[in-house]
Amino acid sequence: MNSTTEIEGLVASLKGKSGYLPCQYIEMALKEGMIHSQVPIEASQIQPVSLDLRLGQKAYRIQCSFLPENDPVETRLKDVTLYEFDLSKGGILEKNAIYLIPLMEELNLPPEFYGLANPKSSTGRLDMFTRVIVDGGHRFDEIPLGHKGKLYLEVIPRSFPVKVHTGLSLNQLRVAHRTSQSLDKKKLVSKFKKNPVLFDQTGFHIPVDEVKLEEGVYVGVDVYGDQPESIVAYKAKTNSNVIDLSKISHYKVEEFWEPIYRPKKNRLILEPESFYIMMSKEKICIWPDWLAEMIAYEPNSGELRTHYAGFFDSGFGWNGTDELMNQGTRAVMEVRPHDVPFMVEHGQTFCRLKFERVVERPDRVYGIELNSNYHSQGLALSKYFESH
Repeated sequence: MNSTTEIEGLVASLKGKSGYLPCQYIEMALKEGMIHSQVPIEASQIQPVSLDLRLGQKAYRIQCSFLPENDPVETRLKDVTLYEFDLSKGGILEKNAIYLIPLMEELNLPPEFYGLANPKSSTGRLDMFTRVIVDGGHRFDEIPLGHKGKLYLEVIPRSFPVKVHTGLSLNQLRVAHRTSQSLDKKKLVSKFKKNPVLFDQTGFHIPVDEVKLEEGVYVGVDVYGDQPESIVAYKAKTNSNVIDLSKISHYKVEEFWEPIYRPKKNRLILEPESFYIMMSKEKICIWPDWLAEMIAYEPNSGELRTHYAGFFDSGFGWNGTDELMNQGTRAVMEVRPHDVPFMVEHGQTFCRLKFERVVERPDRVYGIELNSNYHSQGLALSKYFESH
């Protein structure tokens, strides 16, 4: 690990700046030992505003989820472990079972840095619930200021059993300098007028006075599609085979998913505790100097959860120009109704995008340059399935 003096070099370069670290600063953090691993971190793990985290060698099947609060994770783990197994040659994670897997990466954060973790898109679209815990942590996916030590990933496959292996990435880490405050409504309106975020299907940007703005930008769901026979959703089948996460574009969609076509009345009734992949009505463009977190939307009734809160990297849906036409990519949302059947209509509010500051524009943005999986997606399933 590098010295405190070297780490101070990154701190000095960020003087007066706050926000999430873009890729060029993540590279500095790696060189200076803020993020480190016994197995060298690969360049392919570095995304525009995040770092892919890798599964370690061991996995623990545990009785229950937990937060360590004032204890080390290892202390609590001894009380709840049913058995452990080696992931170096691959291991099966059974559906609805709870696992805790130490990650390869460890942190040595200075006092003014903290982290946030979230599932990768491919993980969420498989209905895999993942969240990070750390020693003494009292909230999931939040790494406190100045944290030093290991990271542990809780994994719960909900719809399919999966095969994973050491070195596989299921989640991502963002590192922030000081307090990264989300844009309030006034700043959001100002930014939106200059760089619109939402676009319609004809390529025109949606005026700010037609957008629901309150602690972020609200986005609706599409149950209409582009054609009369459009598939507007996929529903996960039960009792499917194991999905090996080392196999990309391998599995046949029809063996794992039931397609749902455009309904006659522009509304769908979703079945309780079933898992759906759906798509936003609007196209979304995250301009290169922005970062947007997709917040799980739960009506006060608690009967519906949309999306395992993730985020949109800088450049998502951006076509590489400053034009205000033909920008944007649809957002794909993971949906699970609870308790009772739930009706959704075309355009109904389904998620909220919270915009936050990036220290400076990333050197590389999401898209073709990085061979990003979902840059120009429609209703896209996870990358493990054959494309249609």
